[in-house]
Amino acid sequence: MASGAKIEAFLEMMAAERGASDNTLVSYRRDLEDADAFLTGVEGGLAGASPAGVRAFISDMTARGFAAATQARKLSALRQFFKFLYAEGLRGDDPTGVLDSPKKGRPLPKTLSEAETERLLERAAEEGQAAPEGTPERLAAQRLATLLEVLYASGLRVSELVSLPVTVALRDERFFTVRGKGGKERIVPLSAKARAAVALWLQERARHPKLAESPWLFPAASESGHLPRQVFARELKGLAARAGIAVSKVSPHVLRHAFASHLLQNGADLRAVQQLLGHSDISTTQIYTHVLEKRLQELVQRHHPLAD
Repeated sequence: MASGAKIEAFLEMMAAERGASDNTLVSYRRDLEDADAFLTGVEGGLAGASPAGVRAFISDMTARGFAAATQARKLSALRQFFKFLYAEGLRGDDPTGVLDSPKKGRPLPKTLSEAETERLLERAAEEGQAAPEGTPERLAAQRLATLLEVLYASGLRVSELVSLPVTVALRDERFFTVRGKGGKERIVPLSAKARAAVALWLQERARHPKLAESPWLFPAASESGHLPRQVFARELKGLAARAGIAVSKVSPHVLRHAFASHLLQNGADLRAVQQLLGHSDISTTQIYTHVLEKRLQELVQRHHPLAD
């Protein structure tokens, strides 16, 4: 079986057995085909690569200027690919087993202050109410306002947010279940303010017959039937500019980071935040430990009898 066929078999396994998302599969394909293209010229392709060949590929990535984080991601894709080949009996060894991952720092996630987040939400709500009911302008503005309120209240991934079923809103409950990465389900909160925004959106949505029958909470004329995440990201940046916030600071993922950071700043437990974000490993959530460290320093300064 040639390298290309083995890559296809690996991707089919990732989709069928592990529930990998389309975006994850695209990323794996790109990384594996990049490695295969390089190794074809070195020692016959990816599937038959030796440890020396994989090392040569890593050196080539360094020469091409890839960041350590990107190199680590690509090496992770190779590790999973060769683990699959070994498990299927298509190779008797794993050439990545003796390799160290490229060292990478843990950059702090971009986030917004509570004041900036409030300003963004207030601007969205104002624009949602300013346009006349039943107009395309009102539809777009209220949709954006609702997306923001739900995102900041729940910390959903953007792909989870735009693909919410309308049944989530119709129940009008404080918590709902969402299916995240790998098909794993978790319970996420929906604040009173977010539920109010959802109610306004449902009222506006009902005024547009083409949307009223959609199974999606945020329907759109797209291949998936729901709002593309790229459209939400673009509209969010436009809102940030109108709210006087640097566009470079704002994205749907930044709002997810703000959700986590603001919870921790106000006393939430790291394990609870891990569950709310849907992180399978606490180490992923630990990018927020800088928030905890600051909170602990303030706690000591405020309460320790010998503090300055």
